Amino acid sequence: MTAAHLKTHGAMAVLLKDAMKPNLVQTLEGNPALVHGGPFANIAHGCNSVLATKFALKLAEYTVTEAGFGADLGAQKFLDIKCRQAGLQPDAAVVVATVRALKYHGGVDLKELTTPNLSALDAGFGNLHKHVENLKLYGVPVVVAVNSFPTDTDEEVDLIVQKCAELGVKAARADHWAKGGAGAEDLARLVVEAAEEKSSFQFLYPDEMPLLKKVETIATKIYGADRITVDKKTSEKFGHLEKLGFGNLPICIAKTQYSLSADPSLRCRPSGFDVPIRDVKVSAGAGFVVVLTGEVMTMPGLSKSPAAERIDIDKDGQITGLF
Repeated sequence: MTAAHLKTHGAMAVLLKDAMKPNLVQTLEGNPALVHGGPFANIAHGCNSVLATKFALKLAEYTVTEAGFGADLGAQKFLDIKCRQAGLQPDAAVVVATVRALKYHGGVDLKELTTPNLSALDAGFGNLHKHVENLKLYGVPVVVAVNSFPTDTDEEVDLIVQKCAELGVKAARADHWAKGGAGAEDLARLVVEAAEEKSSFQFLYPDEMPLLKKVETIATKIYGADRITVDKKTSEKFGHLEKLGFGNLPICIAKTQYSLSADPSLRCRPSGFDVPIRDVKVSAGAGFVVVLTGEVMTMPGLSKSPAAERIDIDKDGQITGLF
């Protein structure tokens, strides 16, 4: 069923006429940014629009785009879905890591993440290691950005940089949240160096691979699973989509962002697990097949205290709560 079947496609086009144009904004330092699309990568493709990216590529020497929720979700979908459909070949990839996240993957409770803990950080590094490995599967040079927090110690940041070096990957501390562009200069230099390396970009799977085989390839190579599990009814849905002519489309997997697996409780770099396939549907207009795994909800969620609750404006027009 499409909008044309309901004879509403013309009215929808009118409503979307201006929305189709990339939204140009600027940072506090006057740098241009195109904010256009970008749904959550744990349940959708997680990328900004192709139009905005191609527009940016014509306006600057370097275009930086985000594909959030790790190299198992955002990056995988950016590379296998967006780059495939847009004909893009990235020159470099940046994995953003934090001391806090790696300590969490090392077994530390959420309430203790601000406490220095080198042993937990070391134990959780396997998670970052897997994300780096995933990007290398695509033949793209990798740089690690250590997005710093005030509670991070120099010893913790140095440990991440050291362990990245052991993998043959350069890393830099990034303090842009506090210092603006000056806080990311070291990272920018590494990205420029990486972008000048020879990239041998390749997709994870070919178009002609059967849909279920594509899902299995993502689950085993990107997530590190042993296998996927799918019941007869869902398996038949995959076959039905192929008969309808959707077999060549890329796969967009809905999965928790809290683990490389489909189980949010499995931290670091789990092994010996299966990925349960719950359902499958086609997003024909977007041009990909959506696969639901585990218990993930396909509705974006907010934190217990979203930023919007702290933003306000007084009678003089002074805005507060943005930072």
